[in-house]
Amino acid sequence: MLLKLSQEHLQIIRSHTASTYPEECCGIMLGYVANESKTVVEVIPTENAWSGETLQDTKRRRYTIAPEIMLKVQKEARDRSLNIIGIYHSHPDNPAIPSESDRILAWQEYSYIIVSVPNGKALELKSWHLNDNHQFQEEAIEIG
Repeated sequence: MLLKLSQEHLQIIRSHTASTYPEECCGIMLGYVANESKTVVEVIPTENAWSGETLQDTKRRRYTIAPEIMLKVQKEARDRSLNIIGIYHSHPDNPAIPSESDRILAWQEYSYIIVSVPNGKALELKSWHLNDNHQFQEEAIEIG
């Protein structure tokens, strides 16, 4: 699968990930799937609604999008003949590689963009999708 996005989408994602440092950020990608590719039409930054605040699980290491936001965006997307095709989030001071909790909570039909944000600078950006064995595989990105 190939994920297609514009320079503008990329800039929105990078700006959002840098602005929330040192916490993880998250957002939704709307678009459509056709011919073995997913095309992003809109990027929607959202609030990190993670509330499992322990020493290990804080907003610096975890993210979640509030269910009511997901439902609202899903309804609005359908009204526009679009779908939620992916989620993006940041990894502050860590590589753009999915964690085990990212894998456990992921949905197979989505693409997952992860942005590495060392010291508040959005750098490496990778996209991932789950295979049939519920393991992440890197996904090609086309910027147009």
